[in-house]
Amino acid sequence: MSDQKSLLVFAHADEAVAFADVEHLVSGVGKINASVALAGVLAEGNIKNVVVLGTAGVVGHAGEDRPSLDTIYQVTKLIQHDFPLPSADVDPAGEILLPDFQATMATGDVFVSNDEQRIHIKSLGASLVDMEGYAYASICQRFNVPLQIFKIPSDYADDSASIDEWDDIAKQKSVQLREFFDKRLIF
Repeated sequence: MSDQKSLLVFAHADEAVAFADVEHLVSGVGKINASVALAGVLAEGNIKNVVVLGTAGVVGHAGEDRPSLDTIYQVTKLIQHDFPLPSADVDPAGEILLPDFQATMATGDVFVSNDEQRIHIKSLGASLVDMEGYAYASICQRFNVPLQIFKIPSDYADDSASIDEWDDIAKQKSVQLREFFDKRLIF
C-alpha cells in the first residue's frame, strides 16, 4: 500500500490561502460539509492519515489559562456543544506533536460570538470552539484513519468576535499555519 498518502484538510478556503502549492481538501464549513467531504475522500481507501489545520475561537476568560491568539494548539479531545443529547467524546488517534499545547475543542454548527454561548461551551470543558472538528474526528474514527487537528485561535468567541472580520483574520492565520506546517509536519 505504498500509494497511500497523507491528507491535509481545511474547512474554509481562507484558512488555506498560504497553501496554494500544497495538495489539500477544503471541506466546507459545518459538520455536514466536513463529514460528507472527508468521508468521500476516505472511501477511496488511499489515505494513511489526516491532518486538519484551521482556526478556532477561544472560550476561556481573560486571566485563566486562556489559549493565546498567537499559538497553535493540537486538539486531543472533541465534544459537541450544539447537540441536545449526550454524545461520546472523540479523541483523534494521531501522534501528539505539541504535548505542551493540547486542547479540548467543542464543535457546533454556529459561529460563536456571544458571552452566553462562550460560557456554556467553557462549562463543557472545552477551551476552543469550531464548526467541523468533531465531524472530522468521527469520520476518521469510523474509517480507522489516524487524525491530527491543529488550530490557531482567530477570536475570543465573545461579543467582540465578528463573522464579517473573520475572513481577513483567517487569511492572516493561514500564514502562521504554513510556518508551522513547514517546520513541524512532514508530507
